[in-house]
Amino acid sequence: MSSSPLHILEKKILKALQGSSGASIDDICNGADIVQDQARRALEWLKEKNLVEISYSKTSEISLGTEGRKVAIGGLPERRIVAALAGKKSVSLPDLQKLSGLVAGEFSAALGAARALGWIEMKREADKTLVLLKAVAEPTDEEKLVSKHQNGTIDSKSLSSEEKRALANLMKRPNFIQEKVIQTPVIRLSRKGASIAGHIQFENEIEALTSDIIVSNKWQGSMFRPLNVDAPAPALYPGKKHPLQRFVDEVREIFTSMGFEEIEGNLVQPSFWNFDALFTPQDHPSREMQDTFYLAGQKSKNLADSQTIERVSSVHRDGGQTGSRGWEYQWKIEEAQRTVLRTHTTCITVRYLADNKPEEARVFSIGRVFRNEKVSYKHIVEFNQVEGIVVGKAVTMRDMMGILQKFFERLGFHKTKFWPSYFPYTEPSLQSMVYFEKLDKWLELGGMGIFRPEVALPLGVKNPVLAWGLGLERLVMLRYGLDDIREVYGNNLRWLRSVPLCP
Repeated sequence: MSSSPLHILEKKILKALQGSSGASIDDICNGADIVQDQARRALEWLKEKNLVEISYSKTSEISLGTEGRKVAIGGLPERRIVAALAGKKSVSLPDLQKLSGLVAGEFSAALGAARALGWIEMKREADKTLVLLKAVAEPTDEEKLVSKHQNGTIDSKSLSSEEKRALANLMKRPNFIQEKVIQTPVIRLSRKGASIAGHIQFENEIEALTSDIIVSNKWQGSMFRPLNVDAPAPALYPGKKHPLQRFVDEVREIFTSMGFEEIEGNLVQPSFWNFDALFTPQDHPSREMQDTFYLAGQKSKNLADSQTIERVSSVHRDGGQTGSRGWEYQWKIEEAQRTVLRTHTTCITVRYLADNKPEEARVFSIGRVFRNEKVSYKHIVEFNQVEGIVVGKAVTMRDMMGILQKFFERLGFHKTKFWPSYFPYTEPSLQSMVYFEKLDKWLELGGMGIFRPEVALPLGVKNPVLAWGLGLERLVMLRYGLDDIREVYGNNLRWLRSVPLCP
C-alpha cells in the first residue's frame, strides 16, 4: 500500500499543460475533461507545490456608457440642437435650450460643438442672441460608431483610423464610453512541473477505504488518494453558552464544591428587605430615584412577620436591643412597602436569615441587580452580583479571607490581599484585591465584613455572620481581556465566536 504524492486532478492538469506555452482555465477544462471548480481547486494545489506558474493577461472591453446609449437613440447633443432649429429662421438661446431638451451644462457644450462643426451661427440683435441654422450635416463619425455598436462591445483593434479617432473623441466626453479591464489567467508548467509531467502515470487510486476493500484485500498494492492534512478546514460555529453565562456557571460550581448551598430570590423586592433590614436609613441618598429603580404605584403588603418588622423598626428608631443608638428618627412602614428592582443580592441573604435563623450556614447567591447609574465603559444599569455568607459560633474574618482567597485561586488569581475598608452594614469591613499579571497591577474586586448587630440581631441570628459580595462583570472583563463592560452585552458575533470554551 502506498500513497501518490499527486491528486488525480493535479495529474490531469499537468498532462493537459504538457507542451503548452500557456493555457486558459477553459483550455485546461477541455484538455483534462474536468469542470472549472475542479480546475481552480487543483491549480491552487499545484501552485503551492511550485508545479505551475500563473500570470495574467489584460484586455479592455469597451462599450457605450449611459450617455452613449442616449446618443444611439437620439443622436449627439449638437444634433439635437440642429433638429430643434429645423424649419425656423432663428431662435433665441433660452428658447433653443427648451426646444432641444438639454440641461444648461450639456447645452453649452453642444452649442460649442455645433459651431465648431459649422452647423450653426450666432448673431446679436438688440438685447438677445439668436441662433441660425447654417447647414444640415451628414451623420458624424462619432454617430456612425455609436449606431454600429449600440447593442454590444467595441473591438478597438478592428476599428478603422476614422473610427478610432471618433472613439477617442467620445472617450473625452463624460459617460459616453465605458472601459472595463479584464484579467485572464494564463497557466503554464514551471520547470519542476514540466519535469514531472512527462513521467505521470494514471493508476486506479482508492478514494476512500471501505470495509469491502479491506476484506477483499484490494488495498494491498493499491494507490491511495493523498490527503493534505495541512489544508485549512472550514470554520464551524456550533451553538454554545454566552461567555458570561459560562462564567456564572463556573462561579456556581466553585462555591458548590466548597460546601456552599445556593439560594435564590425575586428581582423585585420590598424596600424593607432591600434597605431597611440592612439598617439603611429611610432618608439615605442611595434610596432616592437617582440611584434606585422604583416600581410606580406598587406596594408590598406582606413584608414579614410582625415581630421582625417591629424589631427592624425599633433598631432604626433607637437601636432596639442591639446596644446601638439607631438612626433616631420616626421609621415609616409606608416607605418600607415601596417596591424596587433589587440593587444587590444581599436582600436575598437577609431574608434567608430571617426565615431560617440558622446557627450555622454556608450559602451564596448569584443574580441580576439594578442600579440607576450613567452607562460608561465601567458602569451599566444591570449587572450580575455574587455574594455569600457563613454563619457560625466561632467564625472570624480570617475564615472569610481564606474562603475568598481559595475562590480567587480557582479563578486563576494566585495573589490576593485585603485591607480595612468601610461598608454600610458590616463592621469590621475589608476590601479584597487580586494581582492581575497581564496588566501588572492590583485590582479591587469586592467588599466583605461581619454583619453589624443592627442587621443580624433583629433577624433572630445571634452568631457572627460573615458576608461578602462582588460584581461578576469585572471578573469577566479580566478573564476575556475586555476594556469596556458594554462589550459583554454587545452581541458582537465575531467576539462571541472567538471566545474559547476553555480560556
